[in-house]
Amino acid sequence: MLTIHVDASTKGNPGPSGGGFVLSGETLHIQQAFALNGDLTNHQAEFASLLYTLEYLIAHNLTDKTIMIYTDSKILAQTIEKDYAKNSEYQKYLLEIKEKLQMFLLIFINWIPEAKNKGADHLARQGLSKRLKQV
Repeated sequence: MLTIHVDASTKGNPGPSGGGFVLSGETLHIQQAFALNGDLTNHQAEFASLLYTLEYLIAHNLTDKTIMIYTDSKILAQTIEKDYAKNSEYQKYLLEIKEKLQMFLLIFINWIPEAKNKGADHLARQGLSKRLKQV
């Protein structure tokens, strides 16, 4: 089983954004900070960070494992759980996420309090710094 904590950080709303994830399980321990393209709202950045993380897992052939993903974004977790987004911006992210989720054997996305997501938060801030250097 793999455990992943994912988060995003945005300067302004919308504004430059970055993301980060901490992946652990079996013999793996991977931390990654990444810049996100464009100016995003804080919620868009959360969706984009999850998409980046799913793409990473697919690219590294980690789709055949049971995966627990934790986010401190209630909107992200609830949108995926309910399979519904009222906001049209979130709808396009939801469609992309659902397409990617079909590639996984078993994956769960859960909300956790911000205080339990410090590692991913720190990496998301690093990702934001990377993005700010690009601007």
